[in-house]
Amino acid sequence: MSMTPADARFFLRRAVGLATRGLASLRTRGWSATLAQARLRFAPAPATKGAPLYRPDVAPFAPFALPDTLQVSGPAPRASIVIPVYGQFARTLACLRALAAHPPAIRAEVIVVDDGSTDETPDALPHVEGLRYHRRAENGGFIAACNDGASLARGEYVVFLNNDTIPQPGWLDALLRTFDDHANVGLVGAQLLYPDGRLQEAGGVVFADGSGWNYGRRASREDCRYAYVRDCDYASGAAIALPRALFAELGGFAHAYAPAYYEDTDLAFAVRARGLRVLYQPDAVVVHDEGGTAGTDVNVGPKASQVRNQVTFEARWRDTLATHAAPGTIPTPAVLHARSPQVLIIDALTPHPDHDSGSLRLVNLMRLLREEGAHVVFLPANRANDGAATHALQHLGVECWYAPFAPRAPAWFREHGRRFDTIVLSRHYVASEFLPLARKHAPQARVVFDTVDLHYLREARGADLVNDAALRRMALRTRTLELDVIARSDATLVVSDVERKLLAIDAPGAQVEILSNLHQIAGAGHPFAHREDLVFVGGFRHPPNVDAVRWFVEAIFPAVRARLPNVRFHCIGSHATDAILALGKIDGVIVHGHVPDIDPFMRGGRIAIAPLRYGAGVKGKVNLSMAHGQPVVATSCAVEGMHLRAGEDALVADDAQGFADAIVRLYEDEALWTRLRDNALVNVEKHFSLDAGRDVVRRVLLGKP
Repeated sequence: MSMTPADARFFLRRAVGLATRGLASLRTRGWSATLAQARLRFAPAPATKGAPLYRPDVAPFAPFALPDTLQVSGPAPRASIVIPVYGQFARTLACLRALAAHPPAIRAEVIVVDDGSTDETPDALPHVEGLRYHRRAENGGFIAACNDGASLARGEYVVFLNNDTIPQPGWLDALLRTFDDHANVGLVGAQLLYPDGRLQEAGGVVFADGSGWNYGRRASREDCRYAYVRDCDYASGAAIALPRALFAELGGFAHAYAPAYYEDTDLAFAVRARGLRVLYQPDAVVVHDEGGTAGTDVNVGPKASQVRNQVTFEARWRDTLATHAAPGTIPTPAVLHARSPQVLIIDALTPHPDHDSGSLRLVNLMRLLREEGAHVVFLPANRANDGAATHALQHLGVECWYAPFAPRAPAWFREHGRRFDTIVLSRHYVASEFLPLARKHAPQARVVFDTVDLHYLREARGADLVNDAALRRMALRTRTLELDVIARSDATLVVSDVERKLLAIDAPGAQVEILSNLHQIAGAGHPFAHREDLVFVGGFRHPPNVDAVRWFVEAIFPAVRARLPNVRFHCIGSHATDAILALGKIDGVIVHGHVPDIDPFMRGGRIAIAPLRYGAGVKGKVNLSMAHGQPVVATSCAVEGMHLRAGEDALVADDAQGFADAIVRLYEDEALWTRLRDNALVNVEKHFSLDAGRDVVRRVLLGKP
């Protein structure tokens, strides 16, 4: 397809924007930091090949024991794995060996229900130590065997697993973790692979006539369309989990479908009729030799009942099926999520919520949108699969796109633009590139510009601090660009009333809404007596943080140490510059760099400091500490727009001596410390929790009244 004017504008704006930001970074960060930033932005996407599939060795049967976490003896298991079998001993043995080779972290029991096998199954399986072996008196079919196994189960969850499967390491823990990490879940299905590694099913689709589609069939398991947790119409009974009590309440697999086929689809619809969700979990990987036990020909043998049972299923669920897509529809993400508002979010990079407050805010915004029933799609401007950070979003249920499956932005927008109700563009330099594409290929979508913070305000304050005329000119150019994006967007998000008031002057015709930092409340943490030291948290790609820490260590910390000689300063943040790393040589200063788990410092540090001398927006480092019950000493700039009362919610000082005095006072006064902690928790709950942002998300992003 030929390039459109909108496509050309995208590439031109990207080239000009990159050059402009590169020059600005050189001036404010220097060569070393600028090159590091460029490597991060332009690094090729890592290879997305998954781990090699595990296959147990083929060997004659010899007695063996299941590992401790799969032993039938001991405390009640969290899960009961029910494996129905009828002959095919070699397949059953391979399945059991796979379970034994990679046992789950949780306790589970394994129940094999023998549906009248005439091969070596009844002779061999009693010699597998720890296995619960149950032999039915006569052959009754798959449904009868599964229901018998569930009646014997002791676990909180019952997990049905075909004997022609090879469950991969971590599959069961991933299945059950879904119930913990997602709300209102009734049933979870695994990702099924063919033995050659291609996808067999990534959650099933059911059409209006009751016919089914194995979504993702024969596609690459690396494809981003199949890599996120999502609601599905059904999950194949080859590997599913649900609460045992729920399975019993529903009457088990329906006997109307005996001996087999459509019982798993019917179960999923029954779960959903109870108001519960049916989810597909791509982290629970199971290799399935489809048809290994029942064949694949629907005209003969057990598979023949599949055609007959479709009629039974369609009659039972006809009213529900009326809302489903017509048979023959090709399922795509747009079709799968057509019944939900679809929101596209674009940012420069994939957010790392453990690295910076902007990332934490963005991830919690996605979490809030998901809670409100929206389907969220995330496209990073660099189209990179960012490993664990991308996977964390996919586990939230966010559809993440990346190369090579996502083409360049113009082509991607041509294919997907029409599906979105709202498009959120983060940061002015990202928004200026993508706005023309959004208007061209998604004219129906409401375009919302998320400033993250007003960049021109931050840059102007930095220029004033060092009295640099060139930086002032750069701030003016940023102001022009940012106001242009605001003028061309349908709505603009800022994080504080200070910024909204500024835009009332600079962009008087714009719809400007406050969506501030979003935090989950961690709680009070350890009491005063069990805490010690000072903590700073902030990424050092952000120049105000570099300036703040250097000022603190050079101008404030010596006065603090003179009065509190044992106190230490913990400096936490990714991408520490050489100047920051050098501070670690000073006695009492510990430069940690990036810390994967920050909770111990939040729970155990006595005071958080925020010595920012310039910046804009609301400071996530302050919110984060307050949400963990950690009182804060900060500058006026650091608490701007945060609804904080000096002396009641935080201590505030702008000169070095006053800042040092505030730290010492708070460090030694338990009553003051406790009052600030309690008041700060109330402040975060009222102004910076997910609930605090819910109204704006509903009105501005989802169009709800």
